[in-house]
Amino acid sequence: MADSDDIPESTVHNILEQDTLKWVFVGGKGGVGKTTCSSIISMLLARVRPSVLIISTDPAHNLSDAFQQRFTKTPTLVYGFKNLYAMEVDPSVDNDEFGTEGMDSLFSDLANAIPGIDEAMSFGEMLKPAQVVACANSLVSMVPHVQSLCEPARALGSTMDYSCIVFDTAPTGHTLRLLQFPATLEKGLEKMMSLKSKFGGLLSQVTRIFGVEDEFGEDAIIGRLEGMKNVIEQVNKQFKDPDLTTFICVCIPEFLSLYETERLVQELTKFEIDTHNIIINQVLFDDEDVESKLLKARMRMQQKYLDQFFMLYDDFHITKLPLLPEEVTGVEALKRFSRHFITPYQPTLEKGTVEEVEQRLSRLKEQLAEAEAELEKL
Repeated sequence: MADSDDIPESTVHNILEQDTLKWVFVGGKGGVGKTTCSSIISMLLARVRPSVLIISTDPAHNLSDAFQQRFTKTPTLVYGFKNLYAMEVDPSVDNDEFGTEGMDSLFSDLANAIPGIDEAMSFGEMLKPAQVVACANSLVSMVPHVQSLCEPARALGSTMDYSCIVFDTAPTGHTLRLLQFPATLEKGLEKMMSLKSKFGGLLSQVTRIFGVEDEFGEDAIIGRLEGMKNVIEQVNKQFKDPDLTTFICVCIPEFLSLYETERLVQELTKFEIDTHNIIINQVLFDDEDVESKLLKARMRMQQKYLDQFFMLYDDFHITKLPLLPEEVTGVEALKRFSRHFITPYQPTLEKGTVEEVEQRLSRLKEQLAEAEAELEKL
């Protein structure tokens, strides 16, 4: 357990102050507020960075709803900002547009079957300018249907190098499968190479007989898979560099969310992904105007899990966000809520103060007056 003087600050200042960060992943259980948190983090980063891009890789996109602005797979400037861009990666494949024959169809089907391929492609697209074009070209040659995804990357490679990219990821399970992707691909390649040594001669003869040696030959297949492997290995190397990449876990103070956050942190550690920030959303603070028995019961329940969070992750930056009576949508609402990311939330009044007692007395007088009025009616 860390000493009180060594407890990390309960804000995201450490993320804003780490100038070397290029990739910030925001993830957690579904429905905990990942999109709201990632949107605000991108807005805060835009204050201290020359250019920021936020990418939604969740198939159920909410980024457009959060900013109340329509986004597509092309980076779009967010209203009210000069250096914040947003895009939503579309994982679907339009086979009618790219054809359904030959290697195009084969690798299109293979790519669609790989969990996390949309995140892998979007991450690979946004490497440094010289790397972006190479990665995009490799992906297009490997899987022609991703050409529409890679065209923005090619253009961006020559026009803009984003200083930081924030990923609004899919729920935990999908994101963890993404992290397993490089190892899965490497094992697949090893099997392909073993098949080549066993059946390479037979495969060459068959493809030569049917006149498709150039397209389905063993060298063509292995070459494309090797190209894919190089791109993913480069992505994986970036994942594991704590100076470049970090993962922010978002959760709520409930058992299932605590359990899934623990699983996520363990898996991130296993894959050598840096993580040292947890955002706990939808916290009911002990404001003195709360009289509901239900809310007080929820507060006690939440406090139990909050204590467990701080005990398990005493070396993490844990940021608590209040549950609001209204939704946080639109740039102005996001800006207002962002203050809780850089300044810990404080209840309106502290217990035991003169102001708190006076407010409680005033509220009791109001309730007494309402009861007397109701009694007169009866």
